[in-house]
Amino acid sequence: MNNVNNADMIERYCALIIGILFLILGIAGFIPALVSLPGTTASYVPIDATKSAYAMGFGYVFGLFPTNFLHNIVHCAVGLFGITSYNSTSSARIFNRSFAVAYTFLSIMGLLPLAKTTFGLMPLFGNNVWLNALTASVTAYYGIVIPAKVRGTSVLHDL
Repeated sequence: MNNVNNADMIERYCALIIGILFLILGIAGFIPALVSLPGTTASYVPIDATKSAYAMGFGYVFGLFPTNFLHNIVHCAVGLFGITSYNSTSSARIFNRSFAVAYTFLSIMGLLPLAKTTFGLMPLFGNNVWLNALTASVTAYYGIVIPAKVRGTSVLHDL
């Protein structure tokens, strides 16, 4: 029984840590001193960038992660969902599993030329690809694999 309680706490802490990480990333995107403007060669900016919603707040958080205004809002919302899901094991499990699926999909989209800007809404390319893939794999491990191992069931059965 103790292993089950430990696994439950691990799931909850995973949701909390991912939530805090994404909230910090989202808030940092709104702080001009932490966002560097894109160069002319390495970034993808639409042709008519001055009138595009995509270009609003476009830059690189910490000089690494492409972002814009909408992307910052999404990061803050995901962060708040992760933090609030810490309250119970079932909500943390739902958060971890849905995050794993959604962010795996987003990391794949970031590799596709047509979808790397979420169809002109927010940037998914560059370092966002590995950030999304890494965090998705962490939440998949702690939200799916660990609970299945502790309960002695298969991963597919636990889904």
